[in-house]
Amino acid sequence: MARVLGVPIFAALMEVSERPSLRWILQPKKQLPYSARTMNLQSKPSDEVEVSPWDNKGLLQSPELYQYVLETSVYPREPAPLKEIRAITADDPEFFMGTTPDSGQLIAMLLNLLNAKKTIELGVFTGYSLLLTALTIPDDGNIIAIDPDRQSYEMGLPVIQKAGVEHKIDFKNSPALPVLDRLLEDNKNRDSFDFAFVDADKPNYGNYHERLVQLVKIGGLIVYDNTLWYGTLAKPEETVDELMRPERSYLLEFNKFLAEDIRIQISQVPVGDGITICRRLF
Repeated sequence: MARVLGVPIFAALMEVSERPSLRWILQPKKQLPYSARTMNLQSKPSDEVEVSPWDNKGLLQSPELYQYVLETSVYPREPAPLKEIRAITADDPEFFMGTTPDSGQLIAMLLNLLNAKKTIELGVFTGYSLLLTALTIPDDGNIIAIDPDRQSYEMGLPVIQKAGVEHKIDFKNSPALPVLDRLLEDNKNRDSFDFAFVDADKPNYGNYHERLVQLVKIGGLIVYDNTLWYGTLAKPEETVDELMRPERSYLLEFNKFLAEDIRIQISQVPVGDGITICRRLF
């Protein structure tokens, strides 16, 4: 793939999709016995009869094993405010959007390892990953949180306020690219962020990356969600549901792009439906 360093010719990712952002979440209601509805392995209750392409987000194809991971390692350490946001979100028609609890646990560890204080998040939905970050960073830390959907953000806002961390959040009700471009206009913002989390529209992942790699400091992390896309990337395209194909195509190209980007060290981790951790090298 031809490119000038730092400005990849990545045509497949330049187009801005008109479809709603697809950010998927597993949000079981507290610690209930396993069911497809409570584990959010289905997009709506009727999927118990009507097959949905979103049935199996978890890459562990045994529901019992995934439930074991959640009940043994994730739920016992999950803060009460995060459980509350999951319960609220489970009643929303788009409950499947967001960050999985096991992914969130890994993100919290990364934030702690970095001693992160200044972060940026693209894609908020009801705020599970945002609240997780706010609970993890220091009291004087700051998160720039960007999402054009204020209504969903306000669903989780009372929980954020009750947790006493709203003062750490600078919510931008906007598409992400204009906000990122404005940040880059001020040189003080360059190389200043410790951590970035991206769970937004997949066609723009390449555009976001080019901006975030300038905003995140050397040694900082950029984490992308959904990069294994329900396990469909390794399947023949004709076997993948048509609803899932557009984002699948973008993510196939994006994963190749990250693997070739010498500015970062990467690790693709099979939690949720895949997250890719990028550490900026220079």
